[in-house]
Amino acid sequence: MNRRRRPSRNARREAQPADLRTLALGLLGSLPTPLDPGSETEFLQDHARSLRGREQNWPALLAGAIAEPAEADQPLAALAGQLALNPLETLVIALLQAVEEEPEVGRALAYLQAPVGGSRPTLGLLETAYGGEDRALTETLLGGAALATGLLERSGEDAPLPEQTLRLPTSLVLALAGVPGAWPGTERGLSIPPVALPASLLDSARRYADTLVRGQDRVLLIRSADDHEARSLAALMAGWLGREALFIPARLAAQSGLGVLCMAAGLLPVTVWELQPGQQTRLPTLPGYRGPRLALAGLDGSLEGEAGALLDWSLPVPARDERETLWAGYLQDPALAATLAAAHRQGAGRIARLARLAGQLAEVDGLAEPAREHVYGAAWQAEEGGLGALAQPLPGVIPPEALVLPAHCRQELELLLARCRQREELARGLGVTLTAGYRCGVRALLVGPSGTGKTLAAGWLASRLELPLYRVDLAAVSSKYIGETEKNLALLLARAEHADVVLLFDEADSLFGKRTDIRDANDRYANQQTNYLLQRIETYDGIVLLTSNSRARFDSAFSRRLDVILEFPLPGPEERRALWRRHLGEAHGLATAEFNRLAALSDLGGGHIRNAVLSAAVLARGAGRSIAYADLLAGLAVEYRKVGRAVPVELQQGA
Repeated sequence: MNRRRRPSRNARREAQPADLRTLALGLLGSLPTPLDPGSETEFLQDHARSLRGREQNWPALLAGAIAEPAEADQPLAALAGQLALNPLETLVIALLQAVEEEPEVGRALAYLQAPVGGSRPTLGLLETAYGGEDRALTETLLGGAALATGLLERSGEDAPLPEQTLRLPTSLVLALAGVPGAWPGTERGLSIPPVALPASLLDSARRYADTLVRGQDRVLLIRSADDHEARSLAALMAGWLGREALFIPARLAAQSGLGVLCMAAGLLPVTVWELQPGQQTRLPTLPGYRGPRLALAGLDGSLEGEAGALLDWSLPVPARDERETLWAGYLQDPALAATLAAAHRQGAGRIARLARLAGQLAEVDGLAEPAREHVYGAAWQAEEGGLGALAQPLPGVIPPEALVLPAHCRQELELLLARCRQREELARGLGVTLTAGYRCGVRALLVGPSGTGKTLAAGWLASRLELPLYRVDLAAVSSKYIGETEKNLALLLARAEHADVVLLFDEADSLFGKRTDIRDANDRYANQQTNYLLQRIETYDGIVLLTSNSRARFDSAFSRRLDVILEFPLPGPEERRALWRRHLGEAHGLATAEFNRLAALSDLGGGHIRNAVLSAAVLARGAGRSIAYADLLAGLAVEYRKVGRAVPVELQQGA
């Protein structure tokens, strides 16, 4: 077979000191093995000729090639120094690089290793070529840093030692060749544009970055409810440290070879964790890596390093003026930016996501810039895949006139609305005892009989605040397995807190009920769940509403943690008249006297009135006419039967 010769390269080899690859291949070509000039090993003879007269002193050549490496060998020589590799390990790695980069090398090795075959070198071949008189190469490789750190991988461990093979992971081959690449399952750099970050956060990040490089192998744990925000910050800090971020899932955190890849390619390892409440985890070491590291996690759980606690930084919500700057940068509307910053307490990652979605919604409407309603719509769409798995969205705007309450109850609800709007600035200027432990969360309990408007009031409040309302799905949250309920609630509260939504716990006493005396293991676990909820709800920074039919069902310690308790009584005659009119609208033929009779004599709540009107509408539309008084009586009869009572005789007499 005719092959193209490369005399220019061979000529350079003869004139210059041997580089690592030439030395590795030349020693193979110098083996006392019959070599056919036309065989697959022909090119090895070229390398052997370039070493002629010097092959007996190849250990000195190897030392020189590492001490003063050729340009192509500089990445490998630098890595060898960082890992303190034995010179023989370095020579073997140079051969393995050649195997991965030049097909003819693999074919030559397969020829030399026949009948064992294989295009990657066996320990037996390496021992023959590089072992020397003491034949200690195998021991050097098996006990060396290259295998320990994952720079080398050994295959065929069930075979005899001489037949076991060595290889370089593909990612490390690319790194040593200067080709950008990442480890399988990891992500190098950001795959989407970074989040714009506020100035205060950048200042803190700069100080943390400076701290990382002052010590040896320091680790910073960045906590955030928004993964994109945390990754953007990690990528930025990596750039400040002269590196590129490599995002490593927790399941790969201990994988051998990753540390070497980071050293060889100038990467900053960033381990991404999903820690659960109460979970305690140790950050694995990265064999072969020396330098700063980052870890990303949510707000729950704890992570420790080899020397104990790590630097732990929870990303704060930007101040109002910084939120306004972020919104203005995305929306190009200063007035809308100021309104959104004042009304919503959201992080940089959340703002970026909502602005991006709002822009797309505006494009659907044929507008160049999003308006306020587009941002509100984006807030709903942004949570479809997050909160939607654990809570039920309650969309729709509740107009002010839809809520009928006694005057004192509406006044208290208006006060709760003002508390929610002022929650971020409420403690400003107050005493040190109050401000020391103040949190921005608002916790309210709505108590009253069924059908008195508690859920409707929650919708009214969320509509006034222009925030999405989510009702907790207790079936999705609760679990018979120990610890699962707390984990689900932690995930739910973290997502709701980050998204700045109104969270509604209907029939909340099922989760926040009284703690009991411990009689068995079930009581102990139930009390642990209640204790966790009491502590977590106190540190919750969002708006949470709870409804119940009775205050007596709650633990006394829980009442102290509530900011507001609103009593929703059954409606009186005036409220019932308003409820009948607002439910019926104009599609009826009732006289004023009939309205008065219904308001005075039907002592049911708003929920029952709603159902009675719907039942009456079915009868009226079936007959092709407007709703009549008799239709309402028929609907009321159904509602009274639900509560085990008869329709008042006075109402029937008026029919």
